[in-house]
Amino acid sequence: VQLVESGGGLVQAGESLRLSCAASGNIVDIGIMEWFRQAPGKQREWVTSIFPDHSTNYRDSVKGRFTTSRDDAKNTLHLQINSLEPEDTAVYYCSIINDGIRYWGQGTQVTVSS
Repeated sequence: VQLVESGGGLVQAGESLRLSCAASGNIVDIGIMEWFRQAPGKQREWVTSIFPDHSTNYRDSVKGRFTTSRDDAKNTLHLQINSLEPEDTAVYYCSIINDGIRYWGQGTQVTVSS
């Protein structure tokens, strides 16, 4: 299974980005789909989860600004990020559980200038 993220970039504070993650390969049964991020010099942290029933959870610092969605027909995951802050600067990784196994993407860089 391969995960490929896209949509990162350099933006100014207050702007928006839409990240995508496309899963391919031996897709059997995708359960939870998640976004993580890792800022320079910090540990990777969980950002948001979306479950097969499309229910979602978010870390407190992104609630109201981040929206995750999934397209099960296309095996894709999205993250709409609004009102970006410099503190959101990080490499964003998607991760899925497929047939009980966790997979990771290679990450996409999001840089927010003040």
